[in-house]
Amino acid sequence: MSNPAFEFDHIHIISQSPKDSANWYVQMFGADIVADTVARGAPQIFMELGGKTLVIRGQRPGEEPTPARPIQPYADFSSHNEWGTDHFGFMYHGDLRAFCDELRAKGVTFPVALKEGVGGKLLCYVSAPDGVSIELMQA
Repeated sequence: MSNPAFEFDHIHIISQSPKDSANWYVQMFGADIVADTVARGAPQIFMELGGKTLVIRGQRPGEEPTPARPIQPYADFSSHNEWGTDHFGFMYHGDLRAFCDELRAKGVTFPVALKEGVGGKLLCYVSAPDGVSIELMQA
């Protein structure tokens, strides 16, 4: 059993345009903005999606963030091909194929198109703002 002292709390994203990024999660995934604040001199927006917290914040004074590398397809996987977080994932409870069609109609791009993953479940990768990659998996 894993350590019960730990509970997952949030994903924190640095954004060039926090309000636009937050609105993308609202429009594409139906996330809820639960707080719109300023912390350490930068906008900081708290969102809820799938029972988890996403925090999207702007550039803080003195920071000089570098652009994220785009996810790349390889023979049978995809990767940002750099150390650190590669992507985060959500289980989708519904018709993932239909949901991907809706996202595509809204202009969302898929660096990894809908396909059958290990174990036979459908999955894909979505390009989110700020170089973020999100894996969507059929529940």
